[in-house]
Amino acid sequence: AAAFKVVADPVRLRLLSLIAEAGEICSCDLITPIGKSQPTISHHMAVLTDAGLVHREKRGKWAWYSVAPERLAVLRDTLGSVPVTASA
Repeated sequence: AAAFKVVADPVRLRLLSLIAEAGEICSCDLITPIGKSQPTISHHMAVLTDAGLVHREKRGKWAWYSVAPERLAVLRDTLGSVPVTASA
């Protein structure tokens, strides 16, 4: 449930999508597509990292991010196992 709460934020969901699409991306390349300030991006990335949804690697002054496929698989599997019922 905690991981779903993390990705419920539209900015974090977009960040996760960009990272997944790129495979690996520098934090410096996330500012323009998101349209938020660097401190805001850093905050959201810290939340994603703390939740275990992304891996962070420091290279010089930049942080590089990649998705944590095992954690995303858990979210995907959980959603796949939720029965869908028709509403009346």
